[in-house]
Amino acid sequence: MTALETLQEYWGYDAFRPKQEEIVAAALDGHDVLAILPTGGGKSVCFQVPAMIRDGVAIVVTPLIALMKDQVQNLTARGIRALCIHAGMGRREVDNALNNALYGDFKFLYVSPERLGTRLFQSYLQEMNVSYIVVDEAHCISQWGYDFRPDYLQIGRIRELVDAPVIALTATATPQVADDIMERLGFKDKCLIKSGFERPNLSYIVRHSEDKLGQLLNICNSVEGTGIVYVRSRKKTEELSAFLTANGVSASFYHAGLGQQSRTERQEQWKSDKIRVMVCTNAFGMGIDKPDVRFVIHFDVPDSPEAYFQEAGRGGRDGKRSFAVMLWNSSDVKRLRQLETVSFPSLEYIEDIYHKVHIFYQIPYDAGVGRQLKFDLEEFCKHFKLQRSATYYAIQYIEKTSHWTFSEDVDISTKVQIMVDRDDLYDIQFQNPGLAYLLEILMRRYTGLYSYPVPVDEDYIAAQVGVPVPMLRQMLYQLSLEHVIRYVPCDHATVIFLHHDRLRPKNVNLDPKRYAMLKSSFAGRVQKMIDYISEEDTCRSAYLLEYFGQIESADCGTCDICRACKSSKSSLEKEMTAYINDELDGNYTVDDIIRRFAAPGRYSPDDCIATLRRLIDSEIVRSV
Repeated sequence: MTALETLQEYWGYDAFRPKQEEIVAAALDGHDVLAILPTGGGKSVCFQVPAMIRDGVAIVVTPLIALMKDQVQNLTARGIRALCIHAGMGRREVDNALNNALYGDFKFLYVSPERLGTRLFQSYLQEMNVSYIVVDEAHCISQWGYDFRPDYLQIGRIRELVDAPVIALTATATPQVADDIMERLGFKDKCLIKSGFERPNLSYIVRHSEDKLGQLLNICNSVEGTGIVYVRSRKKTEELSAFLTANGVSASFYHAGLGQQSRTERQEQWKSDKIRVMVCTNAFGMGIDKPDVRFVIHFDVPDSPEAYFQEAGRGGRDGKRSFAVMLWNSSDVKRLRQLETVSFPSLEYIEDIYHKVHIFYQIPYDAGVGRQLKFDLEEFCKHFKLQRSATYYAIQYIEKTSHWTFSEDVDISTKVQIMVDRDDLYDIQFQNPGLAYLLEILMRRYTGLYSYPVPVDEDYIAAQVGVPVPMLRQMLYQLSLEHVIRYVPCDHATVIFLHHDRLRPKNVNLDPKRYAMLKSSFAGRVQKMIDYISEEDTCRSAYLLEYFGQIESADCGTCDICRACKSSKSSLEKEMTAYINDELDGNYTVDDIIRRFAAPGRYSPDDCIATLRRLIDSEIVRSV
């Protein structure tokens, strides 16, 4: 089956989008390929189509658990066998998933990066027939990237175990980051395919305002259609959502701290237009392909062009006019200036946090490897009387030096284990006959229930039993009270996974050179964002495109700067026409024009001469 036939059969599309076919062809020819496509450019098709054609299972590395689950669900709905392994799964669950990938004729195995270095994963990997190693969000492997994750470095190492081509994909990579990605992934030959980043239908607008709430409400009321409002904090998502709702705008909020069911419900309500505006942190948007988003507002200025470009790019994927609006004031600039200090506490402070985490969980020196710690930042900071922001960034930096993996807001599945013998189970008389039916459904659906706690799909089981999920949980709890099952309720928690035993003081390698490099790179990206919002002359689109290495790009004509330029040109043309034709009756010199219109803060001599040429070429005024 050809690539196009595969696309038509499983995805129902008659043709590839720009650059997709070229990327698929390179992958089918066995080349390592780095694909850089803008947000909404259809990156998943670029690896899913060749993986369907080639024998074996594709290993897909992605840090986004929600996106991982969503893609597995979408593939399954198309009749394609796929499964995933991520944080929050126990060893037994991982073992089962790997066993299925090895023997179960699956086409896709999605894996979170922290799983790559485990002995269990690598032992199975060497036995698998791997078609491709797919690296989603590939910029995470580059230390120059804005979202470097050390677990991604394991991908380069597993290439020593598996002889399979690499397909790396990202929406945001500067030329320096692109080169670094290919080097770290061990590309045999550098193959970079990227599309142009222009979004002609997306108008970039930057507004300086001390009344952001008024501007926000004005945009929501003046632009029709669905919108996204990005903010930095979870608390602010709730506050702005309440503000918009109180002012007659259909709005809700979304952040990673919400439970899985709440996040899913709100996401679906927004996608089905039951909610018009979603106020959210950057946890919202990944993998959500809603084409008719008419505006994306950044209420707070992001700390990197990469984050801004990716989030703003969620607007107007249907090709219709949409707006990416950045609101800023003096407080934003002040916060961005302070962010470098807050984001990079001293190395001494970072090492102190390393030890305090181990002390908090009573882990002695030379112990702890492989521990998975359920972590509450607020409780931790309160216990040690620590400043929250500095502690948070210290924990993140420790992750960057490979001492642990820090996974925020992981959804941990409900688990069930049957505690009575199979023969005795059928002798139990339940007052509620639904409990017996529930057990029957569980035993039909899952193996291993008598041996260990098995993760169960609450939505599926509830639908089979014919009750809502809250009622299912009550039934499971009742069975646990009667000592029939062991019931481990689902949870939503932040987890720290320890990569090695606790090190002694002064032996904790925090890599000062990497610290200095990351701090410098961070400062450079922050300055680019300050320059972006302060820019008065360069087209917004051209500014962003140049940052990503697209030097030759025309002005968009629709951003706030291009519109101001057009307005200024139009005003000068009118004034100059009236001056030449009416006041001077067509008798003038270039010096007359310069003296009359060129003035600091108004029009430059070059502007005057360019405008005069346009008027002469259009025969609106006669030549000198």
